[in-house]
Amino acid sequence: MVADHGRSEARASGLKVIVVGATGNVGTSVVRALSEEPAIGSVLGLARRPCELSVAKTDWACVDIGDPEADLEGLFRGADAVVHLAWLFQPTHEPVTTWRTNVLGGMRVFEAVAAAGVPALLHASSVGAYSPGPKDRFVDESWPTHGWPEAAYCREKAYLERVLDVFEQRHPSVRVVRMRPGFLFKRESASEQRRLFAGPLLPQRLARPSLLPALPDLPGLRFQALHTDDVADAYRRALLRPARGAFNLAADPVIDAAELAGILHTRTVRLPLPPLRNALAAAWHLHLVPASPQLFDAVLRLPLLDTTRVRTELGWTPQRSATEAVTEFLHGLQEIAGDDTAPLAPRLPGGRARELATGVGRRP
Repeated sequence: MVADHGRSEARASGLKVIVVGATGNVGTSVVRALSEEPAIGSVLGLARRPCELSVAKTDWACVDIGDPEADLEGLFRGADAVVHLAWLFQPTHEPVTTWRTNVLGGMRVFEAVAAAGVPALLHASSVGAYSPGPKDRFVDESWPTHGWPEAAYCREKAYLERVLDVFEQRHPSVRVVRMRPGFLFKRESASEQRRLFAGPLLPQRLARPSLLPALPDLPGLRFQALHTDDVADAYRRALLRPARGAFNLAADPVIDAAELAGILHTRTVRLPLPPLRNALAAAWHLHLVPASPQLFDAVLRLPLLDTTRVRTELGWTPQRSATEAVTEFLHGLQEIAGDDTAPLAPRLPGGRARELATGVGRRP
């Protein structure tokens, strides 16, 4: 089913781009960035659920990449590029479900790109695909991408890196780009990310400085972040240039407990890791939080990314600092912010009571 919302009239010539997973945190920013680019003639946004978001030069189609019967090849035929962003973060208690969508669905996307003769594939990899690395220096794109195998998210991202290794050998005519960003934030994604990672028991309006007396300072708590609109600009630039390969994406400064404390105007308290990790594990097993303790373990082991390549080859520079991206996200939590798509809805039918009733970390 395709909904054109009155935009089926002939458009000026330009690149035809398909965005798979176009209604989430990254997808909405990518679609908007592409719609504002004169070299892009049209965008087709694909998502599992219907979308009524009105964006210039953009049409929408409903498709589930986890469905083996989905006609991805037909949708991709005639496209100049496919941007693959679709990802299922939940249910963390059902890793077979996420594997079927993320890995098997991702493989279907790649195969359809080749079958339809699409000349370019841009894939959303992640810092989570990287093997554990240093926290006191930066690594470039040659760092191993074996992930943290205990965490489903990292395991799936790393597996798709291996799939793309084979894909590039079999289809050398397809230009493949792998974006490996740090943590991505924007105001409109706050409610979605609260549901995905913190769960229904986090009071969104309490994410404010005056109500947080202290912040835990944990060993390994150093990560990189950037605004989602900045990662969308990197995709736009990669579409317009003959770029290939992997690109690390991150903004300064590195976020640690001290930086977070500065954002929240609070102090840090050094805490041992095991008690907090054990509490998270217990809450996850009781379906009180959706983020698994294995993902928590992975975050503490992620390397810090060197972004020299993307700055040099794509001329990319983030327009917002990591501090600004995190601050905007926290404001979004306080405001219960969202957007006009199913994933980014500020409130879901049934609210938090339904989240608890359906089982946090289980299939919605």
